[in-house]
Amino acid sequence: MTYLAITVLGHDRPGIIAQTAEALAELGMNLEDSSMTLLRGHFAMTLICAGDAGAAKIEAALTPLLDGSLSVSVREVPQESEVAPLGESYLLTVHGADRLGIVARLAAVVAEAGGNITDLTTRLSGDLYVLVAEVDFPAATEIAAVRDRIARVADELGVEVGLRLVERDEL
Repeated sequence: MTYLAITVLGHDRPGIIAQTAEALAELGMNLEDSSMTLLRGHFAMTLICAGDAGAAKIEAALTPLLDGSLSVSVREVPQESEVAPLGESYLLTVHGADRLGIVARLAAVVAEAGGNITDLTTRLSGDLYVLVAEVDFPAATEIAAVRDRIARVADELGVEVGLRLVERDEL
């Protein structure tokens, strides 16, 4: 069995997911993990599929998607078991006026604490910048110290932040 990472990027239009899923199903490829979003009108989808079709066969099957507004890439990836969380999961939220470096500065605080960002979404709506991230911290992390560091960085950036423990079922 082969595992493949497939990305589809480009201008959004109806039917992209349906065409992609149908082509993969016809090849016997099982969609094991996927994420899709719109980024300022641009469609972005990443899939991990398992099956017996190779990358070239999948690229050929997805060729009808390539209408000049989309790009598709397919590459084989090793089978990996699901990574166990480091410790506890937190939801980091940020909102405030947009300014350069919000993601970089706050992600650096998370990384310095040994945290792993497992999901990140940002959106600029008018002048309001919103960030929502799922973060796993090692069990031994002193969360109060991380909260203090995040609060200091947020003050420097002029944004509001929240960091709250979440149950795995909430994510």
